[in-house]
Amino acid sequence: MGLVAALCFGAGVAAAEPLVIHAGGSAYKFEVEIVATPEARAKGLMFREALAPNAGMLFLYPGEQPVSFWMKNTLIPLDMLFLKADGSVAHIAHNAVPLDETPIDSGAAVQAVLEVKGGTANALGIKEGDRVEYQAQPAQ
Repeated sequence: MGLVAALCFGAGVAAAEPLVIHAGGSAYKFEVEIVATPEARAKGLMFREALAPNAGMLFLYPGEQPVSFWMKNTLIPLDMLFLKADGSVAHIAHNAVPLDETPIDSGAAVQAVLEVKGGTANALGIKEGDRVEYQAQPAQ
């Protein structure tokens, strides 16, 4: 499924926005869907059969808080980058297993979660403490 078609899935999902991950002295550009409503966050990337290497979904929260995700109805492996309000990576869940309902905790209070194709964090050398830059502001 193309990213344009994927953007049409439901309320609370905005058009793709640019996002940059700064890791290991490099800057990696992504186009991400922004989700900021409880309904859109609940659906996330469920039922998607593919995700482009430079695509992802950014889940925004109104303030820093502990969050927990699962892979129910998610058909593709994902890396989850849990982000503090300043954009720093607080925790990474690598290669979350499709359809697994085991909770994946943020490990800290975070303001956003970035989901990208499984294996991306390792492939690009993304580590805790690296920075993610995005324009979207959390829902108030």
